[in-house]
Amino acid sequence: MQRKDWAARVDGLVVFRGLLQSEPLASLRAALAADAAGLTGAVAAFESALFTQGTNWTEVLLDAVLEDENLCLRTAAGGDAGPVLEKALENELEFLQQLGTAGLDDLCPEAPAFLSRWEVSPDANYAAAYQARRAAVGQKGYGMFARHHVFTIEDGRLVPVRYPDPQRLSELPGYEREREKVIANTRALLEGKPTNNVLLYGDAGTGKSSTVKAIANEFAPDGLRLIEVKKNQLYQIPALMDELAKNPLKFILFIDDLSFSANDDNFAALKAILEGSVGGRSHNVAVYATSNRRHLVKESMSDRSGDDLHAADTRQELMSLAARFGLTVTFQQPDKDRYDTILLELAKQYGVQMPSDQLFIKGQAFALRAGGRSPRVAKQFVELLAAGVKV
Repeated sequence: MQRKDWAARVDGLVVFRGLLQSEPLASLRAALAADAAGLTGAVAAFESALFTQGTNWTEVLLDAVLEDENLCLRTAAGGDAGPVLEKALENELEFLQQLGTAGLDDLCPEAPAFLSRWEVSPDANYAAAYQARRAAVGQKGYGMFARHHVFTIEDGRLVPVRYPDPQRLSELPGYEREREKVIANTRALLEGKPTNNVLLYGDAGTGKSSTVKAIANEFAPDGLRLIEVKKNQLYQIPALMDELAKNPLKFILFIDDLSFSANDDNFAALKAILEGSVGGRSHNVAVYATSNRRHLVKESMSDRSGDDLHAADTRQELMSLAARFGLTVTFQQPDKDRYDTILLELAKQYGVQMPSDQLFIKGQAFALRAGGRSPRVAKQFVELLAAGVKV
């Protein structure tokens, strides 16, 4: 196949057209279309883009194919997309395998000898690898969901978090009983069973947010993705949930440190999200929120003595928001025994060598100076010990 033929086939991609917008295929497309004067520079640009991902062209292209959010997946979410698209998919996988196992001399025989020759794997089977990934799309996902498991929202669009908090459940001692309820609810979500929205309520520093992040990390290989939502973004969520409903993965919408004032416009937005629209709640999305307020709404004495003719009804409406979370898990400030247990476990994790009685005495004194016991305070104390700081 001549260079112009390779270029025509690349330009003719339909199902996998999204690959043309990303590296290294975008640079290869330019190299295949380059004239004689620009060929050397165009090939060098392709190799530069390729070698940042790996020196084996077959493997790099296959990874891109497996993670591409293509037309068939968007149409059928991993299922059969119909005879026309399925045939196009088959043909394009065959061509992409030919492309991925082609060396520089196959694609650009007139390229100068001093350019590097990339590696290829002639025995690769793109069709088999793609079908295996397609069968596991509910766990591995596609597109950016295959590469990342934590996201935020910017301008109404999902943006991946490239370096999420690596918190693990095994690193969070002391609240196993509370945490197990949230874990069980998450497993139900992953298994397609009825799932509740969850409110993690309690004292500051008790590990509410860390629990949600650790669960997201723990169950990411099983198809769980976390989307952090700020309170002022709640109005954007209904449209986002409509898009996520088509996705084979499962999602937690995470709202951290949630509270409202009585006249907050976001209050009604969250109520609508928790109860679902006329189409009902999404089967693959659950809301997990943390708050230091049991009823989520800041209430003052003036609210009770104001001029509202139906003050009782208004208070009931404000307090009803928390009731829309089917599962409420309370994280209370630890007593002395629980705090000591947390200190002991964290000391083991950080490799701190100190007699337990001395650890407890110093840890309690540190908590007193810090304003009270909590897992956060315990972790700060142990980290100072591990760093060699006298406390």
